[in-house]
Amino acid sequence: MRAVAEDTVLAAIDIGTNSFHLVVARAGRHRFDVITSEKEVVRLGAGSGDMKRLRADAIDRGVAALRRLRLVAESSGATVRAVATSAVREASNRDDFLRRAREDAGVDVEVVSGPEEARLIHLGVLQALPLYERRHLVVDIGGGSTEFVVAHGPDVRFVRSLKLGAIRLTDRFFPGGTTTPARVAACRDYLRSYLAPMAAEARAAGFDLAVGSSGTVQNLAEIAVLARGDTLPRSPNGLRIDRDQLDEVVTELVNARTPSLRSSVDGVDPKRSDILAAGALLLGAIFEALDLTELTVSGYALREGVLLDTLAERRRGRRTRDGHLNDLRRSGVEHLLQRFDPEGAEHAQRVARLAVQLFRATADLHGLDERHLDTLEAAALLCNVGRFVSHESHHQHSYYVIRNSEHLTGFSEAEIERIALVARYHRKSAPKPRSHPEFAALGAADRQAVRVLAGLLRIAIGLDRGQAGRIDAVRVRVDHERRHLTVLAETADPSIAELEAYTAQARRELAEDALGHTIDVELVTARRRRVTPRNG
Repeated sequence: MRAVAEDTVLAAIDIGTNSFHLVVARAGRHRFDVITSEKEVVRLGAGSGDMKRLRADAIDRGVAALRRLRLVAESSGATVRAVATSAVREASNRDDFLRRAREDAGVDVEVVSGPEEARLIHLGVLQALPLYERRHLVVDIGGGSTEFVVAHGPDVRFVRSLKLGAIRLTDRFFPGGTTTPARVAACRDYLRSYLAPMAAEARAAGFDLAVGSSGTVQNLAEIAVLARGDTLPRSPNGLRIDRDQLDEVVTELVNARTPSLRSSVDGVDPKRSDILAAGALLLGAIFEALDLTELTVSGYALREGVLLDTLAERRRGRRTRDGHLNDLRRSGVEHLLQRFDPEGAEHAQRVARLAVQLFRATADLHGLDERHLDTLEAAALLCNVGRFVSHESHHQHSYYVIRNSEHLTGFSEAEIERIALVARYHRKSAPKPRSHPEFAALGAADRQAVRVLAGLLRIAIGLDRGQAGRIDAVRVRVDHERRHLTVLAETADPSIAELEAYTAQARRELAEDALGHTIDVELVTARRRRVTPRNG
C-alpha cells in the first residue's frame, strides 16, 4: 500500500451540463486544505435536443474552459482528475468532446455513470456536514440529471440518477426561460409522474435528514434567506430551507416570467436566471414526492467527492494486496452477481480466478495494464447474469444487465461498457465491427482489449466446464519462435478433468486470433504449494 506524501496537491474538475467547477487542494495525511476554486458557466448541454448531441459551439466553449482550468491547476503544481456527467454521458458525439479535451486542452476526461456520480457527490457531502450518525438523503440537482442517495453514514442504501435537471426541464417546458401558467402546470404534472417510482423506493430505504447540493439548491436557499430578511453567511454550507419558504420562492420565480424579470429577484444568480424557475419547480416536486419538511445545504458536492476519492485511492493503492478488484468495485460487482446469478456465484468466482491467472501469465503478449484486469475480473464474475432474463442468448442479456446496472460503483462509463462487452462475448459470436454497433463504437485499442479479454475469459470458462472446481490453477508456457503458447491446467488428477481440457481447447479460437499465437491446453498434476511456517 502506498502512503500519500505530505502536501500532495490534487485538482478535481467537474464537467457539468451547466457549469465547470475546479477545486485545487493540498492533501496532508488527515485532511485537505483548499488552495483555490474556479467556476465557469459553459452550458455544455444547452440547446442539445434533450442532451442527445453536443453542439459544436458548446464543445468549443467546454474545451476552452478546460484549458483555462488546467492552467490554474498546474500553476499550483496539481495533478488533475476531470469527470464528466450528464451532458457528455448522454451525447452521441461525446467522443468528439473527449478527443478535443485531450488534444486541445490537455485534459483526459473520465465519463462517470449516474450512480457513480451519485456516489462521488455523497462522498463530498459527507465531508461537509456531520452525517455519519444519521440516516440521510442527498439530492443533487444538476443541469441534465438529478442524483439521489439514501445512506447511513458511509453505508449507501439507495442510489438513483434521474434524467431531470434545470437545463433539461427548461428546454422541454420553458424555451428561452419564459414561464406561463400552462407550462408550469404541465411541468408539475410531468415531475410528479417521473418522481413517483424513485420516491417510493427512497422512502422505503428510510432517512431522517435531507441534504441538497449543487448550485441550483444553493441559490434557492440563498433567495429564501434574503426573502426572510437575513444576511447571507460567508459559506452556504449548513443553510436550511423549509417547505413553506421554498413554496414562496417557487411562486416568485415562476411569476417572474422572463429571465430578465427573474434577475431582479433578490439573490438570483443572473447566470442562472433562465433555468432557475425549472430548478425551483424540480426541488418543489422533490419536497412533495418525498414529503420533506426541510433541506440542509451542503457546500461540497461532486468536485470535492472526486478530490476525496482520488486521495483515498492514493492512500490505499488501486488494489488490495492480492491484486484483485478493490473493495469498492468488488462490492458493486458482487451485489449484482448475488442479485442476478446467486446459484452460479461459486462457478463465477472460480472462472474469475482462472481468468486473472491467464491475464497475468500472458501479459507480455497482450500488453494490457491493470485497468484491463479489473475489466476482465468483473466480466468473469458477471458474464452469466443475463440468465436472470433468459437462458437463450443470455450473453446478450448479460450485456444489457451490466450496462444498465446502478450498482457498479467505482467504475467509469467507459469501463462499464468494456465490462459489458467482454461479458457479451464470453460465448457464441466473436466481436464483429461491421454488425455489432456497440463494439464498433470503441476505439481501436479498446476493441483489441475486448477481444483479448473475451478470448481469455472463454478459455477460463472452459476450464470450469463441469463446475466442479477440478482445475486448481493455470500456468502458461510460451514458445516465441513458433508463436505458440501452452496453457498448463493444474489438477489433482488429470484423468477426471478431460472435459475441462477439451472445452477450453475448443474455445481457444478468439484468444488465438487476439494474441497472435496458437494455443494448446494440457492437463498437468497440480504442483505442491510451498507452505512457509509462521514464526511462533
